[in-house]
Amino acid sequence: MNIADRLRVEPGTRLRLADVDPDATPGARNKEKSEPALARNLEKLFDLQYLMYAENRRSLLIVLQAMDAAGKDGVIRHVMTGLNPQGCTVTPFKAPSQEELDHHFLWRIERAVPARGDIGIFNRSHYEDVLVVRVRSLVPESVWSKRYEQINAFEKLLTDNGTVIVKFFLHISKDEQKRRFEERLADPHKRWKLALGDFEERKRWDAYMRAYEVALSRCSVAAAPWYVIPSNRKWYRNLAVAQIIVETLEGLRMKFPKPTFDPSKIRID
Repeated sequence: MNIADRLRVEPGTRLRLADVDPDATPGARNKEKSEPALARNLEKLFDLQYLMYAENRRSLLIVLQAMDAAGKDGVIRHVMTGLNPQGCTVTPFKAPSQEELDHHFLWRIERAVPARGDIGIFNRSHYEDVLVVRVRSLVPESVWSKRYEQINAFEKLLTDNGTVIVKFFLHISKDEQKRRFEERLADPHKRWKLALGDFEERKRWDAYMRAYEVALSRCSVAAAPWYVIPSNRKWYRNLAVAQIIVETLEGLRMKFPKPTFDPSKIRID
């Protein structure tokens, strides 16, 4: 069983995050042996991005969700480092602006969906509207409870029209988050990453875990699966995300388009 099969939230199943060990490294032994595999995956990812751009039939949307300090920025920095920036866009979704609030919750998301041939990375996403919105009661339950099916319908629209969607929940323990927060507090070069709101959200940890369990269970479908990535060990987090993206793109069996002319008849003086 490969890494993707071990970490995928199978459609129709009920996820319990308590059953997923954030320290686990399924499919990998240790950091030293993973480094060559990660390097190979990064090379493959560069080639697959080029192929997808040339084929120009599909796009790739990578969704990253996690509790604070779980490593969304780290994944973007270490896994996406070899991508051609001309064909890759990172979109962070923070608290919506007034203009965004004046539209339906998917309006700002749809505007950021990658075009054919491109890769889009969402740092947080439309799932915030069934996570933070639910936990903090920003809208009534009668509103957010309908959004799971609305999200599924939206993602089906995208996948039916050529967008490949891969969704990652970077799963760390509450103790590991505490350790990382303390590390940032102690380092003058990292304190800027913290905000007072991060500590308030930490108090709602259990509520967020319940919200994530529902969202990941109800919105993991065959065409747009969720993967729960044990992320206490950063080296494994990076390896698993890279491996799953590479396997997803390889599974598309993309091909370079044929030229519109006969190359054998071209003579360059």
